[in-house]
Amino acid sequence: MHAILVDEERSLVWREVPDPVPGANEILVDVHAAALNRADLMQRAGDYPPPPGWPEWMGLEVAGVVSHAPEQSRWQAGDTVCALLGGGGYAERVAVPADMALPVPEGLPMVEAAAIPEAFATSYVNLCIEGGMEAGDTVLIQAGASGLGTAAIQLVKSLGGMVMTTVSTDEKADFVRELGADVVINRMTGDLGAAMDEHPVDIALDCIAGPDLGRCIEKMAPGGRWIVIATLGGAKTELDANLFFRRGLRLIGSTLRSRTPEMKAEILGGIERLLWEAFSSGTVKPVVYATLPITQAEEAHAILQNRENLGKVVLTVPKPDMPEM
Repeated sequence: MHAILVDEERSLVWREVPDPVPGANEILVDVHAAALNRADLMQRAGDYPPPPGWPEWMGLEVAGVVSHAPEQSRWQAGDTVCALLGGGGYAERVAVPADMALPVPEGLPMVEAAAIPEAFATSYVNLCIEGGMEAGDTVLIQAGASGLGTAAIQLVKSLGGMVMTTVSTDEKADFVRELGADVVINRMTGDLGAAMDEHPVDIALDCIAGPDLGRCIEKMAPGGRWIVIATLGGAKTELDANLFFRRGLRLIGSTLRSRTPEMKAEILGGIERLLWEAFSSGTVKPVVYATLPITQAEEAHAILQNRENLGKVVLTVPKPDMPEM
């Protein structure tokens, strides 16, 4: 089979690699679509290697067709699935623990299904499990127009919360308002701290961090939970520990990729129960900004690198007689 590899010059190349051999509790998936994540850019740069046992090439989420399944699993050959991976999605085939796959929601094309697992699982584990979100909570989502941001906005609204979000352009501000965001701050022209003074935040889902974290976390509602999942704005900040502990605030560091397959299976079960009917009815929808053939992975990465996307970028893997994606 073929996969996208990173060559000596950090360029992306479509090269032949060994076929995956599924283990006893794994399914083999013929990949039809693979969604991009910012973690792919980090892995390409050599800063975020895959967990042990996963392929060296990138790709954290796919949709495709099962070609092999163990007898004791819920799957059989021919089933359409979307799957959460530790890596290896930028390829024609991938072996996946059977419990880390979910059925493609009824009515969704493969391209949209591929955009579900990572973004919605990350939103769910951080907002619902780490953050303990309840109806009526005010939730801050940094980078609301990103693939993760669009998923998190929709999840919060479906659970009865109020969304405050940050973006970097007026175009993105209009876009997230259409998704349901209640308070939108353009980071280039607005003041997040002032917005939090007016609307104290119960939970923050933060991929930015940086110097503003310490200033803004102090403005949270008492008992607030600030969850850091990445540090795109910088890894260091300064906070007032007196205000922090007197207000009962919690600063939580969280990743999805490093969790065990068993934990990931529980998370995926949670989003299936919570969201699958909403996906099928269209009340919650994966947002896809661009679709490119996998041989144009370089161009797809550039979209993420330049932060052009409003939602997810997805690579397609053509198949003979492949149904429309």
